[in-house]
Amino acid sequence: MSDHLPILREIFGYEAFRGPQQAIIDHVAAGGDALVLMPTGGGKSLCYQIPAIARQRAGQGVTVVVSPLIALMHDQVGALHEAGVEAAFLNSTLSSEEAYDTERRLMRGEITLVYAAPERVTTARFLAQLDSLNERGLLSLFAIDEAHCVSQWGHDFRPEYRGLAVLHERFANVPRIALTATADALTRADIVERLQLQEARQFVSSFDRPNIRYTIVEKKDASTQLLRFIEREHANEAGVVYCQSRKRVEEVAEQLVQAGIRALPYHAGLPAELRQKHQNEFLREEGVVMVATIAFGMGIDKPDVRFVAHLDMPKNIEGYYQETGRAGRDSLPSDAWMAYGLQDVVNQRRMIDESPAAEEFKQVMRGKLDALLALAEATDCRRARLLGYFGEAYGGQQEGGGGIYMPYCGNCDNCMEPPQIWDGTDAARKLLSTVYRCQQASRSGFGAAHTMDIVRGKLTDKVKQRGHESLSTFGVGADYSEQQLRAVLRQLIAMGALNVRSEEGFNTLELTEGSRAVLRGEQSVLLRESVAADKPTRGSRSKSRNAPSAAATHLDPEAMVRFINLKAWRAEVAREHNLPAYVIFHDATLAAIAHAAPQSLDDLQGISGLGTKKLEAYGADVLRLCQA
Repeated sequence: MSDHLPILREIFGYEAFRGPQQAIIDHVAAGGDALVLMPTGGGKSLCYQIPAIARQRAGQGVTVVVSPLIALMHDQVGALHEAGVEAAFLNSTLSSEEAYDTERRLMRGEITLVYAAPERVTTARFLAQLDSLNERGLLSLFAIDEAHCVSQWGHDFRPEYRGLAVLHERFANVPRIALTATADALTRADIVERLQLQEARQFVSSFDRPNIRYTIVEKKDASTQLLRFIEREHANEAGVVYCQSRKRVEEVAEQLVQAGIRALPYHAGLPAELRQKHQNEFLREEGVVMVATIAFGMGIDKPDVRFVAHLDMPKNIEGYYQETGRAGRDSLPSDAWMAYGLQDVVNQRRMIDESPAAEEFKQVMRGKLDALLALAEATDCRRARLLGYFGEAYGGQQEGGGGIYMPYCGNCDNCMEPPQIWDGTDAARKLLSTVYRCQQASRSGFGAAHTMDIVRGKLTDKVKQRGHESLSTFGVGADYSEQQLRAVLRQLIAMGALNVRSEEGFNTLELTEGSRAVLRGEQSVLLRESVAADKPTRGSRSKSRNAPSAAATHLDPEAMVRFINLKAWRAEVAREHNLPAYVIFHDATLAAIAHAAPQSLDDLQGISGLGTKKLEAYGADVLRLCQA
């Protein structure tokens, strides 16, 4: 048994460690450096909180947690206070008196964990305070959360993280643990180099989130598709909708509100106090849908987010994985849903090409985008492809045609509803030939819509103006629908057989070296059949507007009454403490209490999420509610 299991049980109320937690905690508590890759909801926080508590009890002083977000610091510190742990944060929300008091307690060694942003940690004043603590043997551990932010190859690079190398240079005797939920091999290597973690032990957990169902649909009317998805699958449940632009965020939020869905916008253009208000409402209330740019989400600990939807394609798989991972932190069934179209591909390619970055950086970003395009266009198991990107083989298989065993997760759209495949090679060759002939005839490139009009034989004003009705490919693909040709163009761009170039404010298509193999018939283009209309996914989790929390679906009627009463009481306590309700108790803990129908404090012992401090603080109230 780990020496640290009593802390897990006493402070946090959990009976056993999950996955590699025990090995990580034992290693770090003993003074070892570590790089931890663990999916969202996997319990990363415990990997530094328990060593911090253990080392403080052994007289080794304070743990400094580097965190990029004020909201995350507040909730983490609030949760630790609820569990009976001395924790504090130093950030701009404190008054000068509050900051001074926190620093005074810090310098006396009275705090177990102090949270601060990288900008503060690397200031001369803070480093001098750390010097003083270290000289007195009171600097125990550095925990660097969201460590992918240090890498230029990561999806959320923050230059201020680069300064954290000073921690190793100045405090070589103090162990460090760097943690992230998302990093491919390139990003991981960059983290190691930038933070000087060459000697650190690496702990890489499985990236699989089996409770998340992955679905990617062809974008037609994205707002209507989103509304239909929410109404069918997640009525009255919390979710996050990601859009690329601020304008789009506000439009979609308004459309959802008009449809009777409790939705809020969030983007960097809103006043800071309004952003904070919306974030607090999302965290503290139930059933709120946050419509946001990627400015929202890092460090959000809300466990009952039932879906994450993308109306615009992210830049890469790391971003997609990080954002979708905010769903289902409580391990209950959740959805990652994305609407994806040709314009998404064009926009992302253009942003890379027009960026002022060095060509080496652009090449890496193009490769990352290509991997995401391949995931979106895939006709096989999406989970296997997603895990394969992070270097992890997926073990689930089922027999396909000819006795061949194929990856199969049973919880993505391609596995649940295998798509019909059609051969788009002929259409692809006609499109590529048209791009070539347009360039030959006009000495300039043209966009996707014009190219498709020529192939389909549509005599538009632009076609007549350019004289393109005389091209030999005019009308050669009249039997293809615009939807089919768009799908072929997406695939050609995804496989590198076509490039999108920005020319005087317009996006134009141009051939690449990869075009030759398709034109010569040496490479096939296989695509999924376009579905005429969206339909509920097999195994849909659609439910009535009065359905219970996902954590309580197994409860009988009497237990459900107890659960509802406990939730109402928890909401009051959370408001009094100015904390999200899940910081007091997760739904799963309340459901376990409701099911147990406790008659004494002894009956509450061993319920997951009920540590000693919480039992002392809330045990009597919980019993009163359960016995009412």
